[in-house]
Amino acid sequence: MHVFLTHNSEDLDAYYGRALPQLAEIAEVVLNPTGRDLTTAELIDAAAGCEVIVAHRSTPGEAAVFEQLPSLVSFLRCAVDTSTIDVDAASANGVVIARADKSFVASTAELAVGLLLDVARNITVSTLEYAAGRSPAQRAGRQLRGRTAGIIGYGSIGSHLADILVAIGMHVLVHDPFVADPRADGVTFVGFEELLRAADVVFPLAPGAPETDNLIGTPELAMMRQGTILINVSRGELLDDAAVAEALGSGHLGGLGLDVGRGGDQRPSPELAALPGVVATPHLGGLTPENADAQAASSVEQVAAMIAGDIPPRSLNAEHATRLRAWWDRTRR
Repeated sequence: MHVFLTHNSEDLDAYYGRALPQLAEIAEVVLNPTGRDLTTAELIDAAAGCEVIVAHRSTPGEAAVFEQLPSLVSFLRCAVDTSTIDVDAASANGVVIARADKSFVASTAELAVGLLLDVARNITVSTLEYAAGRSPAQRAGRQLRGRTAGIIGYGSIGSHLADILVAIGMHVLVHDPFVADPRADGVTFVGFEELLRAADVVFPLAPGAPETDNLIGTPELAMMRQGTILINVSRGELLDDAAVAEALGSGHLGGLGLDVGRGGDQRPSPELAALPGVVATPHLGGLTPENADAQAASSVEQVAAMIAGDIPPRSLNAEHATRLRAWWDRTRR
């Protein structure tokens, strides 16, 4: 089985380097020859003849990939977000799509807390002033113990984050309409508007979907308390950037921490990141050795499964894996 890795040279080292020898033991590995992100046309040329593409999160899976690579049996996202993969086109062409394991939960939740601490205590702005030789302004920070955090979405990250915030001594409110029987120590489940009105800091952690686009916009910001801190480590499309910028400029929003946004590679937009009161990191939530190794290992596990005659774990369209089944038939003769 021939496997093409789309990762550019920097991402290969950061996200896949330690798993590469394991993959090479079970498959013929073809690396991205350019060392940079590939266009779709370049990907089609570079992956010709390969049965599997292991795709970095920055690599879209457009319909042309599945239509113009007849040898391709599987497209493996070395991440969890598959929003840039045309799953319908893959299914129509018999290509199975699979994603990585959710190993980023602890790393992302911890970064959310780090962003909150940074915004609440003015860490970055004070550090930069001091490092530049200026006397930092005496900005009063905010103690988190005793304050109220609001988490929108009680999935893997939300529940892990809640545990950390409770341990800090915060009161934690959660809104999640899909949790039917919530049971968690130190957590109170409330309605969406009640959360917005009561929280000192809001964490939108809802899944990306058409109905959650601009989940936090002008009406929602108006419901928040004066000086509320907003932290987004989930999906950039959850925030209406223009409305958030306006709320920051007016002083209604007390600070903003971002690890995701509407910029390239799901990073915060440079325009929003440059505003006063904003601490923005370039999509670092999953960039820890623990998460990178686990997600890379997921793809090795998936390739091994296919070689062994199984559908790869965490497949999105297993019922359409016709090319994989045909490959099994050919290789077993």
